[in-house]
Order: sequence, then C-alpha cells, then structure tokens
Amino acid sequence: MTQINIVAEQDAFGAPPVSAGYKVDISRGERIGRVSSEWFSRPDDERYLSLSALHAAVRARADRAAARTVESRAIRVEASRDDAERLALIVPGREEPIAPTHWSFGQMCSLIGAPAGYMRQLPAPLAGINMQHGLLSHRAELVKTLEADDGRIELRAVTGPDYGRIWDHELVAAIMKIAGDGTGDTCWKVPGLLDWSTMTHNPFVEVTKDTTTLYASDRDVFLFLVDDTHPIEAGRLPNGDPDLYFRGFYCWNSEVGSKTLGMASFYLRAVCMNRNIWGAEGFEEISIRHSKFASHRFAHQAAPALERFATSSPAPFLAGIRAAREQVVARKDEDRESFLRRRGFSRPETEKIIATVLEEEGRPPESIFDFVQGITALARAKPHQDARLELEGKAAKLLSSVR
Repeated sequence: MTQINIVAEQDAFGAPPVSAGYKVDISRGERIGRVSSEWFSRPDDERYLSLSALHAAVRARADRAAARTVESRAIRVEASRDDAERLALIVPGREEPIAPTHWSFGQMCSLIGAPAGYMRQLPAPLAGINMQHGLLSHRAELVKTLEADDGRIELRAVTGPDYGRIWDHELVAAIMKIAGDGTGDTCWKVPGLLDWSTMTHNPFVEVTKDTTTLYASDRDVFLFLVDDTHPIEAGRLPNGDPDLYFRGFYCWNSEVGSKTLGMASFYLRAVCMNRNIWGAEGFEEISIRHSKFASHRFAHQAAPALERFATSSPAPFLAGIRAAREQVVARKDEDRESFLRRRGFSRPETEKIIATVLEEEGRPPESIFDFVQGITALARAKPHQDARLELEGKAAKLLSSVR
C-alpha cells in the first residue's frame, strides 16, 4: 500500500473548529454548479466514501495497465461476420486480441478522421474495414496505447505519441497529503449540507453515496473538499450577523485523455444537498493539458499550488474583502449609474443591480463590494450560462481592481 504523508492536519491559521452548524447568507457571491453536475451524473459505482478507497481503486487499475508506442500501420483490426457487435485489435508485441472500450474506440475514430457515432452504428466487419483503412493511411505514423488486463485485455486509451499522462492515482495521492482520508481526519473533508429551512450550514454530515464528492469512472476522477469546520468571518451582514465563508477546492483529471488535469480554489458560504456551491468568492482555476511535459508541470505547478492554498492564511482574501467594503465609489444615484455604465453594463442591467443591492442591503450601493454583490446577484438570475459567466467575470474583474 502506498504511504502518503499528511502535511496539513489542522487549520492553517489556528482557528478552533466549530462544534455545530452556523448561519450563512447565500444571497451573496456566485453559485457554482460544476460539482452538482458531477453529483447528478455519477452512478453508485463511481462514488467513493474516502480518499483511501478512491486511491486504492485508481492505483489498482494503473498497476494493471501498460503504455507503449506502436506504429499505427502495424495495428490489425479483427471482426467476425458471426458476431456483428465484436471488434478487436491486434497490437504489435501482443498475441491476444485487445477489446477497445467505448472511449478508446472513439479516440481511434478521431485519430483516423472517422465519425465515431456513425462507426458505432456499423456492423463490426464493416467498421473494421473502415478503421483498418484509416490506420494504414494515418499520417502521424505512431500512436500511444494504454492497455489493461482485468480478466480480459482492454484498450483503455489511444493517443498521440507525445501524450503526457498524469495518472489519476498521482492526483489523488497529492490530495491525500493535505486531506488524509477526506472524512474529517484533517480539516479538509467532504462538505456538509445547507439546511434551507434555517439557512444554516452543517459541517457534520455522514459521508454516504448520496453525500460524497469523491468520484472516479473508467476515464476520470473528480474530487471536491472543503474546510467547513473553520468558518472565516469577512465583515458583517446588514442585520449585524457575521458574514461567514470557508475554503474549498475541486480537482479533476483523466489518465485516458478525456479531459485536462485541473484544480479550482475558492471561498464559499454553503453547499446544498445536490452539491451546488453557494456564495463563492475569490475563484481561481488552473488547468494542464496532457502534453509532453505535463507530468513536470503537475509536479512543479499544480501540486505545489494545491498545497499552498491548503496551508495558507486567509488574510489576503480578508484584506481584499475589507478593502472592497471600504472603497466607496458612488454616493449619488447619478454616480452609481455612471460607475456601472462606464464598465459596460446596459441601462436595464444597471437598474437591476442597484435595485438588488437596495433590496438586500436596505440601502443603495456605495462601495466596490456592494456593486460586486449586486452584479453576482444579477448573474445568478441569468438562465443562460454564457450571460452568467460574462457577468461573473465582470464582478471578479471589479473586485480584483481594489488596491
């Protein structure tokens, strides 16, 4: 079993953990639906209850796999008229036929310039003829295969020869160094739940198939963890209650080429049952394409960035929020309208932003922070993602402009 040293066993800035849920105001900040999309789409066999169980699963499949580079012209396609569904490949250096997975079949089709959807509808012999022709005329000459022996030999991936594979277990191991098992043995854990009836975020929720945010399929991993037992006060709400945040991040990877490796970090106010992130601020994201030097970038960029976020103080974030609250940019109605119009907001958008802040705060917007909250509230009401992301981008740009 792989030994993983944990480097962050307690809250980085020394705050004592809470012992119960706490009130939050999710009318502020952004709503992020990325984790919710994962939660909705994952069947039970792709949900894990701990990081150690997830790591064991993805490490075991990596141990059963072998990657090599072969000439595309030397790959032979086998198909039988007696079985119209079965198509297999004979790869140089291996005598037994290899069965492509749904994903690797699509990659093969992409490499030879054939539409995968159409090829899947053809009987195996006819699809095999087309694929063989494509492989013989493939201009790149070389391909990299990932083959796995799990009772039968499967072709998990077919990529270009310079594909820089980062194994899923490498990402999970990097996260375990800061999060342990992800179940509360460190400050980083599967998130709790928002109680809509009381608007209270409860960090202490059992990790089950329904609540987990640790996922892995045959083509990817996705993990979402938070430090919700150490809420951070960043100012006061209009009623005098503390405005509480906590830290969170999610990461993803595909060792078979279905997506990049990446991570996103942010501060948030709550997570609901269907794993929507509410009241997010300070969102930052990095991604790494699986190019030739991807493993080097993971070791020297992504993994250190994750560790820095996990162990850093929230002081810069709090200072930014405080400065945004203190930087007054408009005291009159005409100043408010001029401030927003100069930043590309239409007249209807300007009116809605001002009205939203007036309704939620009991006063019109004056500071940078007020305007940011109004813009993100307007963004949440947009039904189309492009419009929502455009507004959220303007809000983030405005907040980052605070000196």
